[in-house]
Amino acid sequence: MLSLAVCCPGLAAEGGGRELVTAFWQAESAESQDAAQQALLAATDDVATLYQWLRQGPEFSAAVETGAWETSRRGDDGLLYRYGLVVPDSYDPAASYPVEFLLHGGVARPEWGPGVQWWRSGYENLRREDRIIVVPASWREAFWWHDNQADNLPAILREVKRRYNVDDNRVTMTGISDGGTGAYFFAFKQPGEWAAFLPWIGHPGVLRNPAGGVSHRLYFENLAAKPLYIVNGELDQLYPAASLQSFVEVLAEEGVEHVFRVIEGGGHDTRWLPAETPAIERFKADHPRDPFPEQLQWVADREDRYNHNLWLRIDQLASPDFPAVLKVARRGNHFAVEATATAGFTLLLNPEEVDFSQPVTVSVNGATIHAEIVEQNPATLLGWARQSLDREMLITAELPISLVTD
Repeated sequence: MLSLAVCCPGLAAEGGGRELVTAFWQAESAESQDAAQQALLAATDDVATLYQWLRQGPEFSAAVETGAWETSRRGDDGLLYRYGLVVPDSYDPAASYPVEFLLHGGVARPEWGPGVQWWRSGYENLRREDRIIVVPASWREAFWWHDNQADNLPAILREVKRRYNVDDNRVTMTGISDGGTGAYFFAFKQPGEWAAFLPWIGHPGVLRNPAGGVSHRLYFENLAAKPLYIVNGELDQLYPAASLQSFVEVLAEEGVEHVFRVIEGGGHDTRWLPAETPAIERFKADHPRDPFPEQLQWVADREDRYNHNLWLRIDQLASPDFPAVLKVARRGNHFAVEATATAGFTLLLNPEEVDFSQPVTVSVNGATIHAEIVEQNPATLLGWARQSLDREMLITAELPISLVTD
């Protein structure tokens, strides 16, 4: 990895632009985001300076709400998405905090009203001084594995990041029953924001059942970089551990890092959780997200969503009848790509991983198809930062690759 001193010469003085970045970070409406972005570009169009300002991040305030409460956001689809938020009473804006999403079960119910009924035991008992906890709501119009929740959960995460200092590489997703199935969905289809997935007493097969409102095709290649902590009860009347055995065997064959805990005599409940908690916490601590792994792969059967993983995006399928498959190995400025049924893709580049003073080379299935200098772009940097509010995964250049032949 290149140091900032090497990749970003001529950086602005320490703390420069902090006020502008804070306004950019906290902007919620499209209009205020546009204005904040233009203010940053007016201050400097130097990519290295903007990059350093964004890496430093905003000035987080100590005058924020702590404790446990319910809030909500309105989606673009008009639905009201409720969620519980649990913030340490000792919250320190100078420290960055892990975030844990907890997905509940029993999603085939009417839309929830206020009062957090979806987390039956209440979330006061979830209080921890070392993390922020998010408890979103799901119901029959918004199962965890529906497109609207695929948009909602990252949007909730951005709302949290606007106000609180989040450790971007330690955001995890835990799910129970239907919530466990939801955790599988995000692991298979949209894993970029999350460090690890912990599906408990759920089943990935539900994602292929049209009775759940949608049937997804699942690709084990998409689990390669995301560790799983799976727990199922031996005597679970819905999803007994034995029913996941073939799934777990494929995980092992594909080299997916995972833990599979079978609770002897366990049913469809979490009575085992207190005894299992120390191992679960070690697992989380041992598996922070790597936002720029040197090897990455992705399989996509859509071009409009579920086609993006970290620094790789599939833009065009060669045929609607076959999924696009990409496997990429990065060594410095060289990207070696194995592509199947893919007509186009984009590499998302970061100045701590790529030396922009030298050509970037891309070979696809053994043939070199790009070997040129790539220019960084301040609008690209701000556009991706605005979309993710992720200080650990800043993108300064997009390199689109077309495999369509005339």
